[in-house]
Amino acid sequence: MSFNIALNFEDGITRFIQSNPGETVADAAYRQGINIPLDCRDGACGTCKSFCEAGRYDGGDYIEDALTDEEAGEGYCLTCQMRPQSDVVLRIEASSEVCKTQATDYAAEVVGVDKLSDSTFNLSLKLENASRLAFLPGQYVNIQVPGTSETRSYSFSSPPGAEITTFLIRNVPGGLMSGYLAERAKPGDRLTVKGPLGGFYLRDTKRPVLMLAGGTGLAPFLSMLGKMVETGCDHPIHLVYGVTNDGDLVEVETIANHAKRIPGLTFATCVANEGSNHPLKGYVTHHLDERHLNAGDMDVYLCGPPPMVEAVRVFFRDQGITPVNFHYEKFAPSEGGAS
Repeated sequence: MSFNIALNFEDGITRFIQSNPGETVADAAYRQGINIPLDCRDGACGTCKSFCEAGRYDGGDYIEDALTDEEAGEGYCLTCQMRPQSDVVLRIEASSEVCKTQATDYAAEVVGVDKLSDSTFNLSLKLENASRLAFLPGQYVNIQVPGTSETRSYSFSSPPGAEITTFLIRNVPGGLMSGYLAERAKPGDRLTVKGPLGGFYLRDTKRPVLMLAGGTGLAPFLSMLGKMVETGCDHPIHLVYGVTNDGDLVEVETIANHAKRIPGLTFATCVANEGSNHPLKGYVTHHLDERHLNAGDMDVYLCGPPPMVEAVRVFFRDQGITPVNFHYEKFAPSEGGAS
């Protein structure tokens, strides 16, 4: 039986390969043109040491100098020895350039642009050979702005394998992509996406999960939850989604629908504007209690603007809480960046 292997390189680029039955990851990668660094194939040098973030495998044979028992217990492995027993996600301790690979370009067609609020667009694309664009829920791509050579970075809001690929895009006055979506975009427009990219993605769920989203930072969480609808989850998940103004709240019905299909998923929305009519006012950290913090025994996923990311980090520090895992992604929409 063959398995899908996600190779996530240290520069944020992800490539997917398939392993044949009984094949090592290193052999599968080399067969498909990706040169994971190694100086032996005997489990003796440790050059190909990587970290398995998801999936099951047979670690094979190796010596202590190459991989200690403690490292193996933490999830480290040698790609020259490991044989997948399920789909796996590997963090490769080398850049994609060193491994002789790169992100892939995909041609896409605009299906539609929906203005969800004054501050948010939903962009729907149909990709040519969509089955080739495998990604990890939470990752992003660079999208070329039609009529220009410029690109902007956006996280998927759709789960892997969706027929139509979607993105939440903030409407930034003067923004290059925002101007296109507001004024010129129409179904049938052609553009190019490049990826997948990024180290912010859903790992194996081994404990309670706390998700904190700010504004269009909700997008990767919609992708993660969409995946969990398919795969299920055995642990509690709590999402807190915060925005500045009442009108900025989008896709709440989608979250509610996911909550109906994912046992253990709860969520709350809040609005920072003091003049809001929303039941919960303030920032996401104002609506966390001991149940959600679980004395630190949790995995935290955080996506939002830099001030929000820093505020959450300070909150955990002040609470004396150190999550088992803390994954975050911050964005700063501007004319020169994502917009």
